[in-house]
Amino acid sequence: MSTLSINKDNFASVKTSDKSVLLDFYADWCGPCRMVSPIVDEIAEENPQYLIGKINVDQEPELAQAFGVMSIPTLAVMKNGKVIKQSTGAQPKTQILAMLEG
Repeated sequence: MSTLSINKDNFASVKTSDKSVLLDFYADWCGPCRMVSPIVDEIAEENPQYLIGKINVDQEPELAQAFGVMSIPTLAVMKNGKVIKQSTGAQPKTQILAMLEG
């Protein structure tokens, strides 16, 4: 399964997902975001049991604000519509998977 481009119009369906959700808050101009992006894509391809989405903070400032995103990249894991884990900065694949599995 590939990553889902998330915006304010489709966020409600993401929030109500039965699956654990990984949200990648990024911007195209952000170097560390470009390092994390292929890792997030890889996790999405290898783990169909998760819903993986990307949110461009420049295009969706309301969503970034709702999650309290101050720095990017920020990764957030949601279960049952609630954020259970959040991290800022580039993370290796093992740490991102640990966030999802924890």
